[in-house]
Amino acid sequence: MSTVGSRTRPSTRPKAATEFESRPLVNRSEVAARIGHVARRIREELDLTLANVAQHAGISPGMLSRLETGHVNPSLETIVALAEALGVRPALLLQEVGEYEGGAQHVPDGGGLEVVRRGTKRGHTYHLLAAQRGPVKVFEPFLVTLTDKSEIFPGFQHAGTEFLYILSGEIRYRHGKSSHLLKAGDSLTFRGDIAHGPEKLVKVPIRMLSIIIYGGAASD
Repeated sequence: MSTVGSRTRPSTRPKAATEFESRPLVNRSEVAARIGHVARRIREELDLTLANVAQHAGISPGMLSRLETGHVNPSLETIVALAEALGVRPALLLQEVGEYEGGAQHVPDGGGLEVVRRGTKRGHTYHLLAAQRGPVKVFEPFLVTLTDKSEIFPGFQHAGTEFLYILSGEIRYRHGKSSHLLKAGDSLTFRGDIAHGPEKLVKVPIRMLSIIIYGGAASD
């Protein structure tokens, strides 16, 4: 404050940096855990071994194991090398960093994050419609797109229960010994641990909502 006679007026001098309220620092261990969690998930989705990925990334298997479990903070160079070894963009490894902690997630049309799963190498495109915090997955919602370049593969298996809802196109989908012709508006719910997947792409492009429900009992 500056004084003019007996009157005072606010000072127009900018506040020094030390006068601003301090902001919480980034939790580096949490960032490392999130990067490691994504790296491990992508590696397992691609059926790659620790040794194979570590070799292509130029690090030791032990270092990669520590990175995946969040016990080491990877450098930018390591993140880029690891992304190249996994065949993904470096940004994918950072997808869980800085997630909003509120109770709702709004994903606008076309805003789902493209992620890597087992079907990616078969021409299946997956966009994640919600991201979860914590080490245990409860559910995963995906927008799945299949085109004339996609391969059939009725051999997917995973934990939990899966719900499919066909948005457009037509597909023959196998689950175990049963085969189902699914059209737009149709849905199918099944156990994920029984072999399943597209048996015939009847009418492409096919867009479907896939929700895998783990019930809080499954982890990566």
